[in-house]
Amino acid sequence: MTNAVSLQSVEMRFGATTAVKSMSLDVRSGEFFSILGPSGCGKTTLLRMVSGFLQPSSGKILINGQDMTHVPANRRPTAMIFQSLALFPLMPVWENIAFGLEVRGVSKAQRRREADRLLELIALPGYGDRMPHELSGGQRQRVAIARALAIEPQVLLLDEPLSALDLKLRQHMRAELRELQKRTGVTFIYITHDQSEALAMSDRIAVMNAGRLQQVGAPIDLYTKPATSFVAEFVGENNIVSGTVVDTFDDYVVLEGIHGRFIGRRGAVLQRNQKARLYVRPEALTLDAEGEDNKLTVVSKRFDFEGSFATAHTVLHHEQSPLNMQVTIPHKKLHQVPEIGSSFTTGFSKQDAVVLAHD
Repeated sequence: MTNAVSLQSVEMRFGATTAVKSMSLDVRSGEFFSILGPSGCGKTTLLRMVSGFLQPSSGKILINGQDMTHVPANRRPTAMIFQSLALFPLMPVWENIAFGLEVRGVSKAQRRREADRLLELIALPGYGDRMPHELSGGQRQRVAIARALAIEPQVLLLDEPLSALDLKLRQHMRAELRELQKRTGVTFIYITHDQSEALAMSDRIAVMNAGRLQQVGAPIDLYTKPATSFVAEFVGENNIVSGTVVDTFDDYVVLEGIHGRFIGRRGAVLQRNQKARLYVRPEALTLDAEGEDNKLTVVSKRFDFEGSFATAHTVLHHEQSPLNMQVTIPHKKLHQVPEIGSSFTTGFSKQDAVVLAHD
């Protein structure tokens, strides 16, 4: 598979501040690729360099194998959708969609035909003569996408376009964006700080922090095989146990600390006596700890009912450092939920935990 975008040791500096630090990254043609990270990590800066709105301080940017590092934004085969959408309020929908074609000198009749075709594509047939203020938030979002697609970009860049929508509409638009990307075959590069959004839509995800690339992989790999402690703590919920490596065998690590001795998968190169952390997802903990590799006795503090499952917030008491742990309880086992203030033994398999160096 060819690469739609290749970043080669790209760096972006603003005076004494380095927003993106020597990053190399390949985005494959035709994939839905997300860049995930907290606010200020450099992901929007990265997107603006790909689009041509920012010139990198060093490194190369290739689009479909062509060096675009010094090519201006209006000559790159990309289109960008901003968080604000930036629809023209005094233009009807079809003119908004066809604006880029008008700039290119396409006739009015041809522009209208193309706008109507794209309205069919985004499931808004017959909406061409409406004004933007007559549309819902989700409809305006689709119009912005159609406008970007009108100029036939090879790469579509989306900068947190769903952040202003309410939760249900955001969830609905996730599915629509994913389906639209598959129908068009256009490479999508999607910026978000919302991990659930990235996990739900993406073929692959790049996780960034403080201007650096932490890990690139399929959503399930980031969730089950985090490469760094940052990825383990940022992507999804995790229970964290700190300690020192006391033994290693096969692909496993034995970690010992003030809360006990635990075994987990080796997630990185680790040596004996090295400080490390064990990460285990709340859903990996069981109410029946018999037969599990790791056991611990905790006290139930709070119980959150969330419909199809519940979360038991517990604490492992220790005079120096109490350890808070979350246990996800599936719907069919809700009758086993421990009473508040009661103690119970929970456990998890060594396969379901990962041990990483403490950054």
